[in-house]
Amino acid sequence: MTSDDTRAKASTLLRLHQAPELLTVVNVWDVISAQVVADVPGTRALATASHSIAASYGYPDGEQIPVDLMLEAAGRIAASTDLPVTADLEGGYGDPAETVRRAIGLGIVGANIEDQMRPVAEAAANVEKIMRVAEQEGVDFVLNARTDAFVKGKDRDQGDVLADAVERGRAYLDAGAPVVFVPARLDEQQVRTLVDAYGPQRLTMIAIPGVPSLARLEELGVARVSYGPMSQNVALTALQELVEEVHRGGGVPSTMRMLN
Repeated sequence: MTSDDTRAKASTLLRLHQAPELLTVVNVWDVISAQVVADVPGTRALATASHSIAASYGYPDGEQIPVDLMLEAAGRIAASTDLPVTADLEGGYGDPAETVRRAIGLGIVGANIEDQMRPVAEAAANVEKIMRVAEQEGVDFVLNARTDAFVKGKDRDQGDVLADAVERGRAYLDAGAPVVFVPARLDEQQVRTLVDAYGPQRLTMIAIPGVPSLARLEELGVARVSYGPMSQNVALTALQELVEEVHRGGGVPSTMRMLN
C-alpha cells in the first residue's frame, strides 16, 4: 500500500508543476548529490538523471543499466530526503507501467518516460497505462511524458519536427499525462508554439545553453526546467580542475565548502 508520505509528496510535486512560478530541478545521481542539492535554500524538489546514474555505475546511457539497479539508486535518493523526487526512467525498461509501479513503491512520485518515437498510439497507450497505475496506487503521479521528436529529428525539417512534438505532446496530455517534456535547444518561438498547443504549465524543458532565460521561460508559461546530465558534468569538471591544479603543484581551492 502506498504510504501517506508518498501521496503527500506526489500532490506537492503536482502543485509545483501547476503553479505559475517556474519549477527548476538540478538533477542528482546518488544520495550525496541529492543531499547537497536538497540543502541549498530554494530547492523544492529533486530529479534524478538516468544518464548520470548509469555513468556512476559504469553503464552507457540508453537502458543499458539493469532496471533493478536504476530503481535501487532512485529509491535510495527518495529515502534520503523529505522533498518530492521524480526519476528519469528512460523508456520504461520494456514495461513502463510496471516500472512506474515499482518506482512508486520506492517513494518516487514522478518520472520521465521517453516515447523513443514509437508510433503515437502506442506511446499514448503507455501513458494511459502509467496513469492508470498511478490511480490504482492512489498518487497524483507527475508523469513527465517525454517526446524524442527533436532528439531523433536533428536531420529533419525543424518545422516538421515541431509539428510532431505538438501532435505527440497533445496525445500524451489527452492520455492523462500532466506535463510533456521536450528536450531540445528550443528558441522562444518554438516554446510559444508548444505552450500554446499544450496550455500553460504543461511544457517542461532542459536548460541547454542557448534556450531563453529562466525568467523568460516562466513568463512564457513553462512548467519546469531540468538540467539532465549537465549537473554531473559540472561536478566532474570541478574534480578534473582540482586534479589539474594538483598536478601544477597547487591544492584545493579556497572556495571549497565542507559539505559532508
